[in-house]
Amino acid sequence: SKQSYAVYRFVISINPSDIAELDATLGNYILHNPLQAAQIFQSVCFVAIKTLSLIEQLQTEAQISILLKPTHLPPLPSYVLSLSTYPFNYTSQRFYMSEGIVIAMGTVTKYTQGARFLCTEETCPFAEGFRCIRVHCPGATESATVRTDFVCSLCSSPLQEDIKFRVLGDKQTVEMIDAKILNALKGYSIEKSYFRIQAFTLFLRDELANKMTIGNHYRIIGIPTCVQNGLQATACIEVNSVQLYKPNGPSSVSDNFKYLLSLTSSSCWRFTAVLANIFASQVVPPGTYNTLKLAILLSLVQTSEKENADYLDLLIMTSDTLVIDRLLNYSLCLLPRGIRHPPSSDIFPSVSKDKHGTGSASIQACSAVLAKGGICYIGDLSSYKKDKLELLQSVLESRTVTVFIPGKKYGEEADQQVTVSVQTNFWSFVDVDSSSKKHIQKDNFLIGQMDVSLIPVNLVDGFGLLIYNEFPSCRLSSPVVHHILKKAMNPEAMLYKVSQQFRTQDYEEFILFARNLHVVLSSEAESLIQGYYLASRRVRRDSIHGSTLSASALKILISLAKAHAKLSLRQTVLEEDAVIAILLLESSLTLKHGTSALCVAPNPVFPFDLSDENSLQQRDIYLIQCHHQLLKFIAAYSPGIHINTHEELDEPRDSSQ
Repeated sequence: SKQSYAVYRFVISINPSDIAELDATLGNYILHNPLQAAQIFQSVCFVAIKTLSLIEQLQTEAQISILLKPTHLPPLPSYVLSLSTYPFNYTSQRFYMSEGIVIAMGTVTKYTQGARFLCTEETCPFAEGFRCIRVHCPGATESATVRTDFVCSLCSSPLQEDIKFRVLGDKQTVEMIDAKILNALKGYSIEKSYFRIQAFTLFLRDELANKMTIGNHYRIIGIPTCVQNGLQATACIEVNSVQLYKPNGPSSVSDNFKYLLSLTSSSCWRFTAVLANIFASQVVPPGTYNTLKLAILLSLVQTSEKENADYLDLLIMTSDTLVIDRLLNYSLCLLPRGIRHPPSSDIFPSVSKDKHGTGSASIQACSAVLAKGGICYIGDLSSYKKDKLELLQSVLESRTVTVFIPGKKYGEEADQQVTVSVQTNFWSFVDVDSSSKKHIQKDNFLIGQMDVSLIPVNLVDGFGLLIYNEFPSCRLSSPVVHHILKKAMNPEAMLYKVSQQFRTQDYEEFILFARNLHVVLSSEAESLIQGYYLASRRVRRDSIHGSTLSASALKILISLAKAHAKLSLRQTVLEEDAVIAILLLESSLTLKHGTSALCVAPNPVFPFDLSDENSLQQRDIYLIQCHHQLLKFIAAYSPGIHINTHEELDEPRDSSQ
């Protein structure tokens, strides 16, 4: 560029290990006195530029602005700055590494990188040239770089800025908090621990602006400092480098799960059946709520932070809210990001004024964004107002939420719209008893249909699975009551042997391992799913609205089948996975719209108790019959679809196939 600037900015990437090997003194100086070390680089850059005649307009060394960007820091405790420990060392002015989750982001605004000042005394040597240059330093406010009361260091006359040489850059404020906050937001903690957590402000400048995404977990390298805003002092970090943090999942599952997998390898259905049967024995007795527990496990393994992930949301109709709430709360804690939404706050991002005195807008993360790659449990759906339910429906359909920022309110010329992605599974329930009291029930129900008219139809369709959890029958209620009473008297008691064999920690590792499996659909499973989908669209229709099967049903089927394969620790989705997915969805559709020509049982996946190997064998025979029935249904109502039928369909396949 032929234009002259007050400051020429250079970003220098530094590998501290390499420099320390070449010159230990210089390496130590960069790590512990980065602001002073930048002056060495400033001198070298100036000499190189003048010697090679790279920038003709450059006149003085003061015009060179250096940003040192370390690639990493030594993996030692003294270089780690915890956002949750006290004291927060912001006086050392050296590099630290820290990590946390972004909970708020401001809009990008401008700041002054550097400015040229001239002495107002004409005879002073500083009245011309580029001798008085002010450059932004870490933690400095705008008034520290540019204001009207600076005086000349030679003659003490007032300095005046030459405005046409001012260099502007982008600035963004970000609020980050220690990842331990996720434990506090679960609503129920497996580990009883107490800690203090405070959010800290990060300043992202120039090329780092918009490098962070709200809700993500990052590792940063920066210089802690203290910003004075009137009488209030705020500890913050000037960020030099940003890296997305992705923790490694477990490399395998526990030996007990491996042994269980080998014991049940004779059938593709048995492992997940036993898994659901014994799951959450700390909260409910084994053998109770099996369909719901299977759905929970499927939703847990179908969590991901990828953009086009398969989601699996759960809506539970129940009159047993206390036990269901405990079960969902317990299940949340098995994921690193399981968030129980507090009713007093917003589910989705909101806008507030930036608290650092800039007047700009700041987007707050809220529950759904903090649950990224996990579960957001929003409690009783009937307790939310109409506008909140409409927003939830929109998010379930698009997996994004648009935040409107009025320009006039936040000092901008134009209004802005910021789209935030919502990558989480939603769990909720509806209390059947309380909802029935709030409105008059309809009389014209179809066979198998439930009254869900309290919740908008489109919102019910937005949830992947609708599950009706009846209050346990007299035969089952006794173990549940005994369990609740025993736990009330001794909360730490292990009531069942299976709780010792398959601990909560084992389930945590299992779910983290299973959800990271990459699964692919086999051609047989794909044909079965497509055949059922097309047949159901033809069967489930009326003369007014057309097909009652939502467009998202195919996605839900594929998501369910993939989740069942993951839960079975397989990387290929088999027909058996598709059968379970279809039975779960058909059961859900029956609750919404009534029974269809397929006519599944009220509890199609677990038609009877699983007490021994014989009952597992009986279940396999039942599911094979369901598979036969499904093939006949597809042949009758979707004859154009070619379905591969196994000659050995009368026998369950080995799960290793």
